[in-house]
Amino acid sequence: MRIVTWNCNGAFRRKFEALAALDADVAVIQECEDPALSSAAYRDWAGAHVWAGSAPGKGIGVFVKPGLRVRALGWEDHGFQQFLPVRIGRMTLLAVWTKQVRPATTSYIGQFWHYWQHHAARFNRGSILCGDFNSNSIWDKPRRAWNHSECVAVLARAGFRSLYHAACGEAQGSETRPTFYLHRNVEKPYHLDYIFAHRRALPAEWRCEVGDPGEWLALSDHMPVIAEF
Repeated sequence: MRIVTWNCNGAFRRKFEALAALDADVAVIQECEDPALSSAAYRDWAGAHVWAGSAPGKGIGVFVKPGLRVRALGWEDHGFQQFLPVRIGRMTLLAVWTKQVRPATTSYIGQFWHYWQHHAARFNRGSILCGDFNSNSIWDKPRRAWNHSECVAVLARAGFRSLYHAACGEAQGSETRPTFYLHRNVEKPYHLDYIFAHRRALPAEWRCEVGDPGEWLALSDHMPVIAEF
């Protein structure tokens, strides 16, 4: 299975064809429009999918290849943004796009921390968590329980690891392949997008990589993260 997560930076109806080269079985797309309210070409491409968002033009979607089935699980989000849990075959996938909120102490990774507290028991070795977490350990607040490093540690205790870091052997906060360029400026790189999988579910051979900014920066400030099992 090939899973791609990508924050498309909006206007996905004009960008979805770029994903063809990645040949994704599952595409998790942040900042995309609701296909039901968009162009005919986008609706046709979307096929089987689940979409959720607070506005029709900017939400999160999970799209699957023909032959796969996807359904929303409908978990209560308890006001935390934005999470889309779905079932694909026997796999539970949590699509993530964390948001800035008030108070700021619960923004971004804080949203994930609180969501995880409500739903941790629902995840098992067949689960995947992926998306734009808008977070990195370089911004840790040491006295805040839900900083990035603590969230990674909580996931690790549950058996989940970041596939990029496992594949590259890099530490959190020391990534050499950015997934985001602020204002699309190559001088302002950050690593904000992740795919987490359970260590006991990984086959003997798998890989994880980040898209090349030379190919993707014209489309979005985020690069896709691709995992293949």
